[in-house]
Amino acid sequence: MEIIKTAIPDVLIFKPKVWGDERGYFYESFRQQWFTDAGIEATFVQDNQSSSQRNVLRGLHYQIQNPQGKLVRVISGEVFDVAVDLRKSSPTFGKSVSVSLSDDNKLMLWIPPGFAHGFCVTSEHAELYYKCTEYYSPEYDRSLLWNDPALQVEWPLSGSEIILSAKDIAAKKLIDAEVYA
Repeated sequence: MEIIKTAIPDVLIFKPKVWGDERGYFYESFRQQWFTDAGIEATFVQDNQSSSQRNVLRGLHYQIQNPQGKLVRVISGEVFDVAVDLRKSSPTFGKSVSVSLSDDNKLMLWIPPGFAHGFCVTSEHAELYYKCTEYYSPEYDRSLLWNDPALQVEWPLSGSEIILSAKDIAAKKLIDAEVYA
C-alpha cells in the first residue's frame, strides 16, 4: 500500500497494490497495520455504502458530536471526493482536499475526524463504500454548503447540473456553521 500525502497533512490517499491478469484483479482494501504504521489511531465501527446517479452531490456532511473518521473508496463508477477541515484550531481550517476516486484507480481517501465530507458523481452511476470510526448520530448531523465561496472547492460540475437533497440545499456557509474547537 502506498500512502500519498495531500495539501492537508492529516488527509491521506491510500493507493493499493493491485494484482491483475486476464481473469480480473485482486487487492487488499484495508489492513489495520497500514493505519498503525502511518501513526493513525483509528478503530472502525461502521461500514456504509451509497449508490448515486450522475450529477448527484452529497455533502458536505459531518457530525458536530461523535465526529467520524472515514476511509472512502469507490467500488463502481467515479466520484469527485472532497474533505474540508472544520477544526478551528487547525492551520488548515476551512481548507479542502479533493481527489477523483474510481473503480479504475482504486484510490482510497482517509478523512480524519473533524472534517466535513462530500462527493459528486462524475460517471453515469457510482457506488461509494466507506468505513467510519464512529456510529452515525442523526441528532449531530450537520451539512456545510457545498458551493460556499469561502471553501474554494472547484467542483467539476456547475450548479445547474447538480442534484441535491433538501438537507444539502439548506446547508450552512462556513461562517455560520458549527465547527470543532
